[in-house]
Amino acid sequence: MHEQINELIEYSKKGILSKSIAGNDKLDITLFCMAKGTEMSEHTSTKQGFVYVIEGNGVFNLEGKEIKMLPGVFIYMNENAVHSLKADENTSFILTLANY
Repeated sequence: MHEQINELIEYSKKGILSKSIAGNDKLDITLFCMAKGTEMSEHTSTKQGFVYVIEGNGVFNLEGKEIKMLPGVFIYMNENAVHSLKADENTSFILTLANY
């Protein structure tokens, strides 16, 4: 499988667009595109995972610690880690969740 990620990035005027890139029963890889001003409230995942920021500017709050979401930033999350997100500009990232 081969994808040109930058060609998949698109933003709505408000909200979040997500596109599944690849996956199976142990791994989910999804592209998220958050419009400027969009927020995701606190939540958790039963899977461990990581976020890789492609473009934009925002804040990723991971268990109370604020991490700037800038291009090239890599964020690792343990399973059940409480996190939230806010896009200060149009922001896209890849979320990979693993179920081992």
